[in-house]
Amino acid sequence: MSALDEDYAKAGFNKSLGFGKRPVLLVIDFVMAYLEADSPLYASVEAELAVNERLVAAARDAGVPVIWTNVEYEPGGADGGHFYRKIAALTVFDRGSPFGAFPPSLQPLAGERVVTKQYPSAFFDTGLAETLRGMDVDCCVITGLSTSGCVRASALDALQHGFIPLVVPEACGDRDQAVHDANIFDLKAKYADMLSVEEALAYFSRVSD
Repeated sequence: MSALDEDYAKAGFNKSLGFGKRPVLLVIDFVMAYLEADSPLYASVEAELAVNERLVAAARDAGVPVIWTNVEYEPGGADGGHFYRKIAALTVFDRGSPFGAFPPSLQPLAGERVVTKQYPSAFFDTGLAETLRGMDVDCCVITGLSTSGCVRASALDALQHGFIPLVVPEACGDRDQAVHDANIFDLKAKYADMLSVEEALAYFSRVSD
């Protein structure tokens, strides 16, 4: 254990929340904007894409609902407020942009819910919390992009809405590994539990039994 980990542990951080009985897999914004080299948001997340493909397939096999998010704005961003003004690259999500599409290998199936949002959190002004309560869900396994932005915001809001957030770090990505690592550290300390890919797969398998 590092000195930093030891310091946080002594202070009472990093406690485990455990597993819920009725999870969903929440895939945050895994769209072409982060996969196309000519996009200003390109993040070299091809390895994370492969992990998400594996997790989505396992969730479907186990009967765990998969919920997707994407981002879309009116051209010019009138519905994006100050967030749209703050980050010039968000224009890649103007309605009709190919950067807003899901990649060919990671597509929602008919009947799987897609939550379209304008702000970082999957829960902000989307009705997602009410949807999950209606499904009797108590836990969100969270993957996607980016770790420091929409993944972090969604994990925090999952917690604040009463759902156990379980983040899979290998299935999340960011522009810089140090930024990813720092946000995973802070999420683990304060707001969410972390699952390895194998732990997530085993969890889905247990739920299906």
